[in-house]
Amino acid sequence: MVRKLIMPGSTIGLLGGGQLGRMVALEAKKMGYKVICLDPTQDSPCGQVADEQIVASFDNLEAAQKLGERSDVIIYEFESIDLEIVKQLEKKYYLPQKSSILAISQNRVEEKEQLKKAGFPVAPFRGITNPRQLEQAITDLGYPCILKSSRGGYDGKGQMVITNDCQLDTAREMVRKGKEEWVLEKKIFFSHEISVIAARKETGEMAVYPAAENIHRENILHVTVVPARVASRFELEASEITAEIARAFKVVGLLAVEFFITPKGLVVNEIAPRPHNSGHYTWEACFTSQFEQLIRAVCGLQLGSTKLVTPVVMVNVFGESLARVVKQVPYFPENVKFHFYGKRGSHAGKRKMGHLIIRTSDAEQAMSWAKGFI
Repeated sequence: MVRKLIMPGSTIGLLGGGQLGRMVALEAKKMGYKVICLDPTQDSPCGQVADEQIVASFDNLEAAQKLGERSDVIIYEFESIDLEIVKQLEKKYYLPQKSSILAISQNRVEEKEQLKKAGFPVAPFRGITNPRQLEQAITDLGYPCILKSSRGGYDGKGQMVITNDCQLDTAREMVRKGKEEWVLEKKIFFSHEISVIAARKETGEMAVYPAAENIHRENILHVTVVPARVASRFELEASEITAEIARAFKVVGLLAVEFFITPKGLVVNEIAPRPHNSGHYTWEACFTSQFEQLIRAVCGLQLGSTKLVTPVVMVNVFGESLARVVKQVPYFPENVKFHFYGKRGSHAGKRKMGHLIIRTSDAEQAMSWAKGFI
């Protein structure tokens, strides 16, 4: 039974005003919804296309309640949103994604413990709070390992690979100085990384997208190729595991699951209860984009088809290459589309400023073309 139906003309409140919120808002507006977002950055990427932006920090309860009062449904667009704010909002307002999956995904130790407890394959790991625990964990797991902060950190930030005793000394100092909890993972050697996105409604109805092959550069997602160039058995198994995780954690909205393909099979790397960078391809290559699907899921609408209508390559555009990409826009071939996020401020470094979508069955050729200026 449908618990709540949010019809076009209603207002969607977005906790977060980044590029993910922007793309959700664009789809929401196309579907006839009004959009209000909350973000501390004036003229945020989402705020530029929304009906209104509330400019306030993510831990501002008064501002969050203002968002709740003016919204028929509330969505968080990234998992670094303040957990306590989400808990307060869901007591009074309709926030179908809920705080439970958010709490799990915000803490790498909790995430891995819950996945392991539910029977899903994860890399060997240990929770770390002090140097002595780190030393014991290294003894248990052996080199090489990866030390990660349990909270925050993304695109390779807050991480360190440990391969010898000298690096262990540096890691020990990181743990000693840091106030947060850490997770030490056994480094997994893998042939490919793939990700799968599933949408789920409160009723349990689910739709799963094709597996995407992800290629990283300096620990940041650089290219996504769909269909993934992996054995079909891995695609099928990854889709099944993603659906099982979504059911086990009672996800409402979207869940993205990253996998490593190892000689022993699939290993779950991370989960994210939101639209995912590796799912940007769905905007151009699937009948229903991940952003529209999120709206459908939280508003109680029928989920759309996830059918892939064209092979595709997605290439992230970072600040360091934005100027070169913009100069090439007039010369893009007809099978290329570009999306820029409207971010303000510095354009230097690895900040994601947009992405390109290349419709092609020749992934290598597409990546070679993009390599010329990205």
